[in-house]
Amino acid sequence: MSNIRTLGTLAVLLGFASISTDLFLPALPTMAEALGAGPGQMELVVSTYLAGFGFGQLLWGPISDRFGRRGPILLGVAVFALGSAGCALATAPWQIILWRIVQALGASAGVALARAMIRDLYERDRAAKILSGLMTVMAVAPLVGPSLGAAILKVAPWQAIFWLLVGFGLATLVAVMALPESLAPDKRTKGALSGAFRDYALHLTNRGLMTRAGALGFYYLGVFAGIAGAPFAYITHHGLSPQAYALVFGSGIVGLMAANMLNARLVTTLGAERMLRIGTLGAAVTGLAFAAVTATDWQGVAGLVAVNLGFTAMNGLIAANAVAGALASVKHAAGSASAVVGALQYGGGMAGAALVAALADGTPWPMGLVVALGGCGSLLCAWAAGRQVT
Repeated sequence: MSNIRTLGTLAVLLGFASISTDLFLPALPTMAEALGAGPGQMELVVSTYLAGFGFGQLLWGPISDRFGRRGPILLGVAVFALGSAGCALATAPWQIILWRIVQALGASAGVALARAMIRDLYERDRAAKILSGLMTVMAVAPLVGPSLGAAILKVAPWQAIFWLLVGFGLATLVAVMALPESLAPDKRTKGALSGAFRDYALHLTNRGLMTRAGALGFYYLGVFAGIAGAPFAYITHHGLSPQAYALVFGSGIVGLMAANMLNARLVTTLGAERMLRIGTLGAAVTGLAFAAVTATDWQGVAGLVAVNLGFTAMNGLIAANAVAGALASVKHAAGSASAVVGALQYGGGMAGAALVAALADGTPWPMGLVVALGGCGSLLCAWAAGRQVT
C-alpha cells in the first residue's frame, strides 16, 4: 500500500504542469475580456508560466542533489499554492503573468524531483515503464481539467479556478509529507551547494543527455503551441463554446493515454531507444499534417481534432522514453540532470507558446506551423540520440 501511495503522489507531482495549465484554458477568452487584454497577451500567461516552470527546475535540481528530494518538493508545493492565490487576486494582465511565474517556480520542483526519484530507484527501461504508467494516470488531469474549468465558469467567476488550485496545492503538501526520501545521504553531492551547480557544465557536454532532452524539448515546442493556440482556434475561430472546447481538448488526451499504455507494454521488450524513435517519427508526420490542416482549414473542426489527437498521442511514446534515456546517460547528480531535461522540455514549450502569440493572425495557421516545426525537430534529435552508445 505504501508503494502505491508513493507512486500515486509521484503521479500527481508529475502532473503539476498539466493541472495548473489545462484547468484554466477554457477561461482564457473570458479572462482576456475581464482583464482588458488581447489574445496574444493572454497567451503569454501560458508562455511565461512555462519559462518559470522550465528554468525553475534548474534551481531545484542541484538543491535536491545536495539536500535530498523530499524537502525541496515540500517547499516547491508551498510556493505553488502561494502563486495560485496570487493569480486568483490579480486585477490586471501583468499581475496574473507575474503570479503565474511564482506558481510555475513552485510547481517545477515537483516535476523535476519526481523524475529524479524514479531515476534513483530504477534502471532505464524499468524507469521508462514506470514513467509511462504514471503518465497514464496523470493524463486524467488534462482529460478532466478543461471540462472542470468550463463547469466552474458556468457557476463562478474565473478566479474560482485558481482558488481550486490553491486547495489542490495544500492537499498535495499533506501527501508529500508522507513521501519517503529516495536519495540516501551517502549519494548526495558533498561540499558547498555551488559545487552541485557546477554539474551543469558536465551535463551540457553529455551528448546522450542533450540529444534525448532535445527530442523532448522540440516535441513540447509543438505541444504547447497547440495548447496556447487551441482556445482561440476552437472558440474564437471555429465558434465552439468553452464546454464544447473542453470535450474536444479531452479527445487528444485519450490518444495519449492509449499510447502510454502501449509504451508500458512494449518498452521492456523493444527498449526505450526504439520506442523514442517510433514516437518522434509519428510526431513529425502528424505535425506536418497539423500544418496542412490549419493552412487549408480542411474538414474544419473535425480535421483539427484528428491531427491534434495524433500529435498529442505521440507524447505517450516520447516523454517517458526520452526522460529515461537522458537520465540513464548520467552516473551521478540525477537531480540536476533531470532539471536540464525539464528546462529544455518546458523551455521548448515556452518558445512554442510565444511563437504562436507572436505570429497570431486570427487563424489557426501559426499554431499548425509551430507544431510541425516541433515534430520535425524532435525526430532529428532522436535520430542523433540513436547514433550514441549509452
